[in-house]
Amino acid sequence: MLRLPAVAGRFYPSNPAELIAIVDHFTKTESNVEKVAVKACLLPHAGYVYSGAVAGAVFSRMVLPRKVLILGVRHFPRGEPAAILLSGAWRTPLGDAPIDEPLARVLLSACPLLHEDSVAHSQEHSLEVQLPFLQVLAPQFTFVPVALGTLRFEDLVSVGEAVGQVLADSREEILLLTTSDLNHYEDDATTRMKDRRAIERLLALDARGLYDTCRNERISMCGLGPAVAMITALRRLEASHAELVRYATSADVSGDTSGVVGYAGMVFR
Repeated sequence: MLRLPAVAGRFYPSNPAELIAIVDHFTKTESNVEKVAVKACLLPHAGYVYSGAVAGAVFSRMVLPRKVLILGVRHFPRGEPAAILLSGAWRTPLGDAPIDEPLARVLLSACPLLHEDSVAHSQEHSLEVQLPFLQVLAPQFTFVPVALGTLRFEDLVSVGEAVGQVLADSREEILLLTTSDLNHYEDDATTRMKDRRAIERLLALDARGLYDTCRNERISMCGLGPAVAMITALRRLEASHAELVRYATSADVSGDTSGVVGYAGMVFR
């Protein structure tokens, strides 16, 4: 299956030269910044004009392996609640990013909740916007796309346990790339306060605490499901260090503080 771009020209440039230039801009670092190997990262998935600087700060911190498992959110109600694609490629203006079929099939076998489904992925931007960064920074990469629409805690833990087991058993380095924006459409001060509470639970690698905090305090973290699954996997991988690389809200770009979205970029080792 060839999955065609759904948000090129809206979330990021459709012109290849412009797209490479903006990725280079967002990932430009000082020469003395040391890149580190990480088990997982959390990245935003809004349009690059708003979240590109946060995503770029994280990408520029990491040593990128050649295999990436992307946990994204399913924003639209169509398709399976836990959807994977097993073969083919995703096209962006920079070319085709191939799916890692062997890794995808191992994960499907390990996680009964996952089902192959192209519908859930067809218009979903949360995974797509990560690919140009990877195409520029790790041109030979392969990836596995997983979109989660479920918010049942037990299901998210089940997915996370399967992901953690697959990554732990692999002889190759695999990056677990998870995508989420944080609180949506409240004023800047409220969003920063709510986001701080969610980030505290992420830094503590506390899946249950993150889930309960977001639900009880009405923090509209759209990638809550992928984040819970990621933390569960990281527990299996014996991760011990979490770092907030960069945080921003849309107000930092637009100047409009009345209805903002929060963005966090994090790495986990």
